Amino acid sequence: MIDHSDRIASRREGTFQGVGGLDLYYQSWHPEAKVRAILAIVHGLGGHSDRYTNVVQHLIPKEYTVYGLELRGHGRSPGQRGYINAWSEFREDLGAFLELIQTQQPGCPIFILGHSLGAVIVLDYILRYPQQASLLQGAIALAPTLGKVGISPVRLLLGKMLSRVWPRFTLNTGIDISAGSRDEQVLAAYAQDTLRHTRATARLATEFFATVDWINAHATDWQLPLLILHGGADRIALPGGSNIFYQRVNCKDKLRIEYPGAYHDIQNDLNYPEVMVDLEDWLERHLPSEVVQLGRGNAELEFPSS
Repeated sequence: MIDHSDRIASRREGTFQGVGGLDLYYQSWHPEAKVRAILAIVHGLGGHSDRYTNVVQHLIPKEYTVYGLELRGHGRSPGQRGYINAWSEFREDLGAFLELIQTQQPGCPIFILGHSLGAVIVLDYILRYPQQASLLQGAIALAPTLGKVGISPVRLLLGKMLSRVWPRFTLNTGIDISAGSRDEQVLAAYAQDTLRHTRATARLATEFFATVDWINAHATDWQLPLLILHGGADRIALPGGSNIFYQRVNCKDKLRIEYPGAYHDIQNDLNYPEVMVDLEDWLERHLPSEVVQLGRGNAELEFPSS
């Protein structure tokens, strides 16, 4: 869970309306004074917005506001655990989330970060909606599940077979919790996390793989500044998948960093300080010039904090 340290001036929470009128949960963390930029976070399968403490605590002192939503069927948001009718629900929910942020923080630069399944949602949204995505400063994919995944082939086959006749059929993903991090304290916290779940439905499985195939087929259309961070020993989302996607992206403003020995949740792994520095460096390089000047004290530009 989030450690609300005194480095975080304020934390807020609320809901926004997703597809079909579903009230989806989100929370946000704000620095004490001016806001230089915003980072919006989309979590992975079975996760929730409390899993990014290290990101929040690193960026708040740097005058970033951080927003985290909880996907339908996850965390404190309603919906059957691990179920969607169609991938477009994730896509449109993300669009509504970004509209909420723009309403609350008008004119403030926005970056978006997706982790694991969340990275697939982010990449799909940006490729499907290039005009809306052009308003973003850049995208970060943490351990994106773009290739082979650490789920039993039998489970995957069963999901594909049942998607049409029994779309809500639910299985445990069977993902080993220890594949998330090398930090024993983190794993102990995961085991006690009541918001976490390990469920996935047949329909989610088929929608996920169809979306991954579509993303890879359209990688050459990518236009936004892109950062990919991946653990070299990731057994949940094998790093080869993100490397293939990265090589297909023609946009020159791209960077991929692979951390030898690191596991899937690189924001919570033993080397997380290194990951946070790399993330911050990339964000700083992609801030609008007037915001960079603000950070140096050369301009009196300030974005609203609410």
